[in-house]
Amino acid sequence: MTATVIIQAPAERVFAAFTAWERQSEWIPFTDVKVVSGDGGEGSLIAAVTAVGPVALRDEMRVVRVDAPYEVRVVHCGTLLRGPGVLRCTQMDHDRTQVVWHEWFHLPGGVAGRMAWPLLWPGSKVSLTQALKKFGRLVETGALP
Repeated sequence: MTATVIIQAPAERVFAAFTAWERQSEWIPFTDVKVVSGDGGEGSLIAAVTAVGPVALRDEMRVVRVDAPYEVRVVHCGTLLRGPGVLRCTQMDHDRTQVVWHEWFHLPGGVAGRMAWPLLWPGSKVSLTQALKKFGRLVETGALP
């Protein structure tokens, strides 16, 4: 799954806003993000809990690489969501940055999970894209970081 947005801000500012992990709750709907261990850098464990009504999904990620201000890599290591993710910031000129966010999930549930994915993917892709657009607006207005 991939989402892309162009943000009217330098890469350093965009990267700092994205890696302000606990502030992701401001732009990812229904989600509370916490640094569970570490300082948010390499080796840190991040937990994102998305809850809609009584249903909650916990996504645990280990930060495996930080190359500020260009790239951060995580590995989703929870019981349900597993697989790598990466956010890349590419400076286009002094005040424009392209952000590309990739997630590769290893689906649980064997055949049933693989069959359900085509039904779930469009909503997930739209949600990721909308969250990234909101993130961009918050960075551009100075609300983040």
